[in-house]
Amino acid sequence: MKKQMKPAKQNTSANTALFREIRELILSARSAVVRNINAIQVVTSFEIGRRIVEYEQKGSNRAAYGKQILKELSEQLFNEFGAGFSERNLRNMRKFYLVYQGRLGQIRQTPSAKLTSRQKSQTPSDKLGVIEKTKSLSAKFSLSWSQYIFLIGIKDEDARSFYEIEAVSNSWTLPELTRQFNSGLYERLALSRDKDGVRKLAKEGQVISKQEDLLKEPYVLEFLGIDEKAKYSESDLESAIIDKLEHFLLELGKGFLFEARQKRFTFDEEHFFVDLVFYNRLLRCYVLIDLKIGKLTHQDLGQMQMYVNYFDWYVKTRKESSTIGIILCREKHDALVKITLSKDANIHAKEYRLYLPSKEELKRKLLDWTSGQEAGDEK
Repeated sequence: MKKQMKPAKQNTSANTALFREIRELILSARSAVVRNINAIQVVTSFEIGRRIVEYEQKGSNRAAYGKQILKELSEQLFNEFGAGFSERNLRNMRKFYLVYQGRLGQIRQTPSAKLTSRQKSQTPSDKLGVIEKTKSLSAKFSLSWSQYIFLIGIKDEDARSFYEIEAVSNSWTLPELTRQFNSGLYERLALSRDKDGVRKLAKEGQVISKQEDLLKEPYVLEFLGIDEKAKYSESDLESAIIDKLEHFLLELGKGFLFEARQKRFTFDEEHFFVDLVFYNRLLRCYVLIDLKIGKLTHQDLGQMQMYVNYFDWYVKTRKESSTIGIILCREKHDALVKITLSKDANIHAKEYRLYLPSKEELKRKLLDWTSGQEAGDEK
């Protein structure tokens, strides 16, 4: 007698839809758990730092006194809670509070939320106050503890504020945050702005409201892995960018979408090719990028002007903004750019580097630029 076979399970569209819905629910829940754990860790570290500072302020000879406190406290906490409470970590918590204590003023304090280290027990209303305060504090800190440890190491308050805002708005991971800091993103953007624009960077981050807001100099392409001294062609540079497109989009900044490589268009029976074509969804405009490995020439500028004109006349719609042309080159001369292009030309020549620039050099340039701006204001 033949064994009756069970019918094969049908992977119906209903089953697929149900699977996707449940999958998204599980992923969202796990993500929420991770965010909550990060928030609790940050708030707890902030509160530990606050209590350490308040306790230290009651003592004398604070330097030696504070060092001894952290050593003894670390030993006690380690014995009960294990790793995570080394002297170094406690110093980070203390510094975290000192750097960000101004945010306490943004949170309404309730009597039940004002706890001291002397309290041995809590009433239900006290515990409720702690919970409410924790929620209020966690709303003020949107990054992970490891990211805040990195941020408190940035001495310049304006730069620290900028990187925190950008890390939150762009969902940067710690490696991405570290890379942007090491590449001097704040200084590079500041050098492309006036004084008011620099102030806004610290208070608002990189806000894209006009086309100039997209620009920076130099562009840093160290992630391509090309040796600065090695021989390479423009085609090699282009291929390396395509291979590392995700990194290149991060370097370009907010709102960029990749459209084409070697985009061909025909005009007067002749073919032309744009190296890289991007679209910025925030400004709703095309961004054309031409790559030059040598010294910038006036022919390069004229060629980009033709590319931009073609896109403005034949590609973009009436609802879209004017096309931007960016020439990435190893070396440029501002005088040549100024005399070749008209004042309203939407073309920008920007230098690139294949290595991380010196932070000190960028800071010196920014200081010189700021001094020049102030001198101009006085005239």
